[in-house]
Amino acid sequence: MREPSPLWIAYEETLCAMGEEIEDLVVLDSREPTLSGAFKSMYPRRFFVAGMSEQEMVLTAAGLALGGKRVFVSSSSPFLVGRTYDLIRSSVAIPSLEVHLVSPCGGLDMGPDGAPSQMVEDLGLMTAMPGMPVLVPCDGVSTRRLTGLTVDLKGPSYMRLTRRALRDLTGLDEGDFSIGGARLLTQGEGVTICACGIMVHEALKAAQVLSSQGIDAEVIDCYTVRPLAEQVVLSSVRRTGCCVVAEEHSLFGGLGSAVCQCLSSKYPVPVRLVCGDDRFGQSGSDEELREYYGLTSGRIVGAAVQVLNMRRR
Repeated sequence: MREPSPLWIAYEETLCAMGEEIEDLVVLDSREPTLSGAFKSMYPRRFFVAGMSEQEMVLTAAGLALGGKRVFVSSSSPFLVGRTYDLIRSSVAIPSLEVHLVSPCGGLDMGPDGAPSQMVEDLGLMTAMPGMPVLVPCDGVSTRRLTGLTVDLKGPSYMRLTRRALRDLTGLDEGDFSIGGARLLTQGEGVTICACGIMVHEALKAAQVLSSQGIDAEVIDCYTVRPLAEQVVLSSVRRTGCCVVAEEHSLFGGLGSAVCQCLSSKYPVPVRLVCGDDRFGQSGSDEELREYYGLTSGRIVGAAVQVLNMRRR
């Protein structure tokens, strides 16, 4: 079993492996420390550092894609999404170019640096972009598989990773991944818990606590925020009759909004969101920030009890 590691390591390992088979694969980075430099060492003519010029990097990626290249672009989400949003829209999304945007540092990563270096609204911005798949893997397994799937897309994508070390979820079929899919991690008829990214791990902890209380939770890894795996979510909620959504993101946009939009129109049930609410990030350690924003297994347990009580009324 692999030791827990940041997801960008799995991302870069996959790029290196794909680079050997896909000669038109090109990688752009805003600064070399974002990745380890392994791809650059193996394919120096296909790796470019843009410096702190994310706007120019996105435009360069668009030009390379127009020339027939399959391009991966890496930078932390405040700069990759926040600084370049209009250029992503006009130069990548509207012409539907094969430019794959990857944030090795998303959400509340870069905790000590505070709000300007964090981004809890990136998923909302990118899910609003027409034709833009939005992916949030929770471990190295899903990061590798989703990176491998995006390279074959005939259009752009956005994937948010985390620099925090996460363990791989074992006992799962690595082949059962798709753009628009989800993984059923635990089965139960008490409450549905939809989660993405780092919050999947908190959801699994919460499921264990709920099990000790006689509540069987069904945990779904919604690694594709857009397009949401609606049938997976609906199938679960029809059994449980209530739902909790957990994500490291703003209250608006993101997975919570996607699940609520789906359920409100197709199968209304009690729902509670465990998220960062309507606030920017702030300076603090990872543990301090998770506690401050309530992004914990304990809050998921509390939300699950709430929706169960609402369902029983």
